[in-house]
Amino acid sequence: MNVRIYVEGGGDGNKLHRQCREAFSSLLEKAGFKDRMPRVIASGGRNQAYNDFCTAIKQDKGYVILLVDSEELVNGNTNAWAHLEARDGWQKPNGTEDEQAQLMTTCMETWVMADRAALNIVFSNCLTQGSLLSQTNIESKAKIDVQDSLERATSQCGRDRKYQKGRRSFQAVEQLNPDTLKQHLTHFRRLIATLESKL
Repeated sequence: MNVRIYVEGGGDGNKLHRQCREAFSSLLEKAGFKDRMPRVIASGGRNQAYNDFCTAIKQDKGYVILLVDSEELVNGNTNAWAHLEARDGWQKPNGTEDEQAQLMTTCMETWVMADRAALNIVFSNCLTQGSLLSQTNIESKAKIDVQDSLERATSQCGRDRKYQKGRRSFQAVEQLNPDTLKQHLTHFRRLIATLESKL
């Protein structure tokens, strides 16, 4: 089946779009999809990702998935579309499945924070491990706390090497181990299960 994933990320520039696309593609390849890869499209901002997703649905581009930050904590009994409608006012397009909305809870940095080995690869000796949040229940941590923790933990790396949105964040995503993410992230397991069922 032809599967496309519209990802929030990559800003407005072509270079960052490419880095975002390559990072997420690398992660999915390591997750076991090397010979049946979905097409990853970096949409930039979250509203653009939703708009791109809706356009792809209308144009019948195959099985399309929206992958965005939840931004806020997700109630355990709330599905992704209900969360996105309550927070962003986004309507679930007619004919789509619940699994076509996927969340990085609460943000992409949660994924990065969940994998200490990947952080060590990217930031090496300048990483301050004690500033990182616990991996336990990491998806229950607020977005601002996750991002602030990563910035503090890499503040000794210098201006060009510390964690920041863009190139450095996608370098970290590219190093992530899917098995580690599955261990700590319910929503990542949901994404992988959805892809397994469609590819």
